[in-house]
Amino acid sequence: MKRLVVVEPGGPERIVLDEAPVPVPGPKDALVAIHVSGVNFIDVYFRTGLYASDRPIVLGSEGAGVVERVGDEVTEVEPGDRVVFAMHRGSHAEYVAVPSRLLAKIPDDVDFRTAGAAMLQGTTAHYLTHSTFPLQAGQTCLVHAAAGGAGGLVVQMAKGRGARVIGTAGTDAKVTEVRALGADHAINYATEDFEDEVRTITGGHGVDVVYDSVGRATFDKGLKVIRPRGMMVLFGQSSGPVEPMSPTVLNTRGSLFLTRPNLAHYVATHDELTWRVNDVMRQIASGQVTIRIGGEYSLDEAAGAYRDLEGRKTTGKLVLKVRS
Repeated sequence: MKRLVVVEPGGPERIVLDEAPVPVPGPKDALVAIHVSGVNFIDVYFRTGLYASDRPIVLGSEGAGVVERVGDEVTEVEPGDRVVFAMHRGSHAEYVAVPSRLLAKIPDDVDFRTAGAAMLQGTTAHYLTHSTFPLQAGQTCLVHAAAGGAGGLVVQMAKGRGARVIGTAGTDAKVTEVRALGADHAINYATEDFEDEVRTITGGHGVDVVYDSVGRATFDKGLKVIRPRGMMVLFGQSSGPVEPMSPTVLNTRGSLFLTRPNLAHYVATHDELTWRVNDVMRQIASGQVTIRIGGEYSLDEAAGAYRDLEGRKTTGKLVLKVRS
């Protein structure tokens, strides 16, 4: 089978399309024939060596496809099931063996492309807005990188929960996209001071929560626009990791809460995974949430996909089409 790997950490040019045997599923695994694999920043972190990994570094952390075989102890799925998964590496390949507890079935009214694009970022946006800081009607959130795949879904789900949404983006075109997603206010943080803008929008009160996937470039100012006893949710670091800070900062800024969540802790059981995925897919099928595909690439075009992702040239989700 074909798969994408990185032998030595580095840039997108390090990605290699090679041949490997089709995996043999273990007793608690299912062999999935991949149709669509999502392109995500977490694979950039592994590829560059920011996150440690054995070599060769296998790529792809999210996929949708069909179960071909299952291990003897698998009860969650069976051959022929259309499934989706995240948080298991190796999806940039024609086949991958996945622990069955990580698999969720795809509803009949959702196609592979949509499911594969929605899984990781959709469930991330869901836990952020429904669990980490469960937004309520009338509350205000600030969403950084709001035109991106995850950010755009956070915007839509936040609006679905009745919140006021302030979104930031780095270009005028992306600001227009943020408004189209339903944000009440959109700020170009490349040309405007988002700290000043947020204070003006909120009348100096501040926001209830900041959802920050950017990290170093936005974190410090983000802490300054949160109301007392509000929350900073740092769920990514596309601009680089945040510098170490003293907890006293949270005190002086208003007894703030800070969390660095991980999807794995919000799908800790198969029941929770199934509930969260089903709710995301329900919102998609009903039209409450729109999945935006920002680009579709083949396996041998993966380096270009990651260049586009890291260059912030796209809006929405990028996917690799593995088979029809």
